[in-house]
Amino acid sequence: MTLLFVLGCIFFPLSFTVLCWGLQNHSNLRMERAEAVLVASKLVSSVQAVMASTAGYIVSTSCKHIIDDQHWLSSAYTQFAVPYFIYDIYAMFLCHWHKHQVKGHGGDEGGARAPGSIWAVARGYLHKEFLMVLHHAVMVLVCFPLSVVWRQGKGDFFLGCLLMAEVSTPFVCLGKILIQYKRQHTLLHKVNGALMLISFLCCRVLLFPYLYWAYGRHAGLPLLAVPLAIPAHVNLGAALLLAPQLYWFFLICRGACRLFRPRGSTPPSPCQTQD
Repeated sequence: MTLLFVLGCIFFPLSFTVLCWGLQNHSNLRMERAEAVLVASKLVSSVQAVMASTAGYIVSTSCKHIIDDQHWLSSAYTQFAVPYFIYDIYAMFLCHWHKHQVKGHGGDEGGARAPGSIWAVARGYLHKEFLMVLHHAVMVLVCFPLSVVWRQGKGDFFLGCLLMAEVSTPFVCLGKILIQYKRQHTLLHKVNGALMLISFLCCRVLLFPYLYWAYGRHAGLPLLAVPLAIPAHVNLGAALLLAPQLYWFFLICRGACRLFRPRGSTPPSPCQTQD
């Protein structure tokens, strides 16, 4: 466990650092620091998502008995990936910091920043990304101990399915990069938006009803009877995990309505987001 955790602590920050350096120094790219930080952070998140969803697919398809079957990759990848959530909190802060500087809130160029300005940026970051930071903190402080210790080797199938929720992450990351470069009206952005919407719905929202259905099939119960047949704390945990996914899915749907709204239409729409 310690070795895998240490490898994760090295892999994700090192990947981010190498990508930042390459994006800034490659002869065909020569990105500014702010651009490189954003793109590198999204690339690392996409790499983690591909690894997690691949591991989840292998685990979930290998476990025929959804309760008792085990796969070594479920525990191994969980231990390796936990440092990612710690790293990503820092990477998101760096993105917010550079965006703040670009907007001209960091003091005169080349001059010293005002005392306490970093705390103002940190407060703005926590205000803007509070739900994501909370999500990452829960993954580290709650979900990781539960998946490694409390499960006691049971339910690898369910853990594998939860890892596959990361399928939607590369589309989310690509969308943010395209927005950064003001490519909102390109065909690529629209196709990516549709794929993001579908993958998020299937892998993060409908995932939870599927898990209840899978347990019901295993236990010989109808879907609606499953919540009454399992412990209350399991239902509570599932609800707490599902709640932010529903909120983010609502935001994606609202963005999709704005994206696919015909150009030049001026009437206000309930789907339009407030900038």
